[in-house]
Amino acid sequence: MTMHEITDATVSADRIPASGPKPAWRFVWAHGWGQNRTAMAALAQTFAAFGEHILIDFPGFGDAPPPTEAWGTAEYADWAARFIAADFPDGLPLVWIGHSFGCRVGLQLAARHPALVARLCLIAGAGLPRRRSALEKVRISGKVYTYKTLRKLAPLLGIDTDQLRERFGSADYRNAGAMRGVLTRVVNEDLSEIARQVRCPVRLIYGSDDTETPPEIGERLAELIPDARLTILDGLDHYTVLGQGRHQVARRLRDFLGERK
Repeated sequence: MTMHEITDATVSADRIPASGPKPAWRFVWAHGWGQNRTAMAALAQTFAAFGEHILIDFPGFGDAPPPTEAWGTAEYADWAARFIAADFPDGLPLVWIGHSFGCRVGLQLAARHPALVARLCLIAGAGLPRRRSALEKVRISGKVYTYKTLRKLAPLLGIDTDQLRERFGSADYRNAGAMRGVLTRVVNEDLSEIARQVRCPVRLIYGSDDTETPPEIGERLAELIPDARLTILDGLDHYTVLGQGRHQVARRLRDFLGERK
């Protein structure tokens, strides 16, 4: 594991050296929210012959301390761009492979720094608002309104705000700690316009049973990104796509790397 400073944040990363004599690619593996660089290690190991790999901890995850401000995905992408430019000076084409939150950052990176990214593989990618039924929207709006109202009244009513957070917040929100400001920014972003700006080839991979980032998000991203292809893997969800389904993902990624552009 390596750690070093890139201006305003610490890079924490593991490296897998290329096992072949002449690497064709550089790979960055970018984990999802609440995870760390180990989440995609098993998948990355299967591609050692294709080039050198780096598995990163985003600032605020794993061994990397949080950013000093509440970053959005644009700030994370700019941080990644500085790291890539400093760490990969030889110009080999870069493949960014993200899961969930790592896909949000990958979209921003490809749009904001197009010269750095040759290809994107987005697994269970987030970044677009969920499509919900009218009943779901009413239920969520009511829950948010109740939480905000009780939080304002908490000092007068003697209510513990931590208990409110436990009752009304999502698991990610309850566990976010110092990263709560980052989470709030990230989940409220709509990356539709960013997706339209991505010009590199993109492979989108989703599990059919994913309730965190449903395949319909992938369908919409495939319509927004000019050069994107979508694959939906039967019987897999948001996390098993990296577990029991990783061999299926690996096969699609090998096909993607073999495509000529």
